[in-house]
Amino acid sequence: MNTRSVRFRVTSVLATATTVLVTLVGAASPAAAGGGPATPSLSWQACAEGPEAAQCAVAAVPLDYDKPRGATIDLALAKIPATNPAGKLGTVFINPGGPGGSGVGLALGGFGEFLRDNLDGRFDVVGFDPRGVAGSTPLQCFASEADLEAFFAQLEVLFPYQRAQERPYFDTWQQYTRQCLARGGAILRHMSTADVARDMDLLRRAVGDRKLTYLGFSYGSYLGNTYANLFPRNIRALVIDGVLDPRLWSSGWQIKSDRVATQQEFQEFLRLCDEAGDDCAFFAPGGSAARWEKLARSLRAQPVTLPDGSTYSYDFLIADATSAMYGPEDWDAYGEYFDVIADAVLGDQAAAGRIAVLRGRLLDRLHPAREEPYDNGLDAYYGNQCADTEYPRTFAAFSAIGRYADAGSRFGPYWWWQNAPCASWPTAPDRYTGPWTARTSAPVLVVGNYFDGVTDYAGARASARLLPNSRLLSYAGWGHTAYGRSACTTEYVDAYLLTGALPPRGTVCPANPNPFLSTAATRAARQAPQTVVPAPWALLAR
Repeated sequence: MNTRSVRFRVTSVLATATTVLVTLVGAASPAAAGGGPATPSLSWQACAEGPEAAQCAVAAVPLDYDKPRGATIDLALAKIPATNPAGKLGTVFINPGGPGGSGVGLALGGFGEFLRDNLDGRFDVVGFDPRGVAGSTPLQCFASEADLEAFFAQLEVLFPYQRAQERPYFDTWQQYTRQCLARGGAILRHMSTADVARDMDLLRRAVGDRKLTYLGFSYGSYLGNTYANLFPRNIRALVIDGVLDPRLWSSGWQIKSDRVATQQEFQEFLRLCDEAGDDCAFFAPGGSAARWEKLARSLRAQPVTLPDGSTYSYDFLIADATSAMYGPEDWDAYGEYFDVIADAVLGDQAAAGRIAVLRGRLLDRLHPAREEPYDNGLDAYYGNQCADTEYPRTFAAFSAIGRYADAGSRFGPYWWWQNAPCASWPTAPDRYTGPWTARTSAPVLVVGNYFDGVTDYAGARASARLLPNSRLLSYAGWGHTAYGRSACTTEYVDAYLLTGALPPRGTVCPANPNPFLSTAATRAARQAPQTVVPAPWALLAR
């Protein structure tokens, strides 16, 4: 549930990490003397890419924690070393969300250095690819990228918005699940967030930290929440930003949030566009909301034909509007994009010719093109999500909840129908579904934005209420996650990670200025390294 969305690459930094499947015996350590899992031995070496000082390693962890001395898998790690060794406090682990996001890519893509410097060089910053993701024994459902693309060419829509589209869409995704179950191998049964949390505790031991320091974004909040409840006595400092309500996520009812959250932020997009006037390209005398409704109704009735003969349809419009909600720093560009689409719908052929170019630029900003032979982001997303959450098993039940999602907003079906593969995907036997109320050894800092269209503010409030030893830090602005976007929020998070000092109760950081206006705050947020992994299905039709 990455703009402050994604700018990461899941290219492995160690060739061995991309090819490992499952080894039979892990290297033992004294910690394993009693039969528990061995503490991994990390041999840090220069990374194949990334900053010059970056170091990479591979860690062997149990495939199945019920058999801690049995088969092992390999996890890829990347470290941005501390620059103040005399004042070093330890290691801060980071996760960019997804699920399916690369922690290695986050560390090497600029955020690792950004965070290290914000923390006065007193921490090593370590990102790891969760099990099944990118360089960590990756789940791969197809033999090649070409086979993956050929399979998804069967999908006629990004999500069904007409009743006749629902059954073919659902059935295609069940074929995908069958493909993954047939080809996924041993890792597929062991990709739950609980196992990722167990891995992270072993990595904490491996770097020599007595307790964990962690910063997790979006789905990374669910990983942080899971760790806090499985290992409540092992926390030094834990920050979750862009927070999922763990009860909704684990139960399959995240749609209760999704059906309204994106619409709430999009209404702010339209309101601020009107407030900006001519500085927002989508502004119209009758109001942006009226123009948007006319555009959405028109495309739902009939796609617009582009000069190359392809079409731009309603499902693309909703997917693109959802992507815009990740980062208000790009709202000026999205305003121009929606303006061009609206003109094209009215018959402007020159505008129609610009749609594909503008969309390509926006997607590249959201998620730069990757170069690895097989991008397993989609497989990894479902490998984890379906392992964690039990969804309805029948088409009839999916369709009924689809109507509930649609009643919430135009964005509800977009979010709901992407869960279709999980209808026939078995949950992991070791998944964690609560309780979510452990008292932790140190306070958990919970960060939530008032207008987050991906993980709504209610998720942050819920987590803060559930965790008895926590503090809620609010940001009164827009976008998915706040760290690096809001200077106020960033300063409070940095202080907490360094010293454990919490913001005063009830702290609300002020919103940045109107994102459609060129201001120092918007320019600074745009320059901050990006942290959050967007939904992988948004990229199926690049």
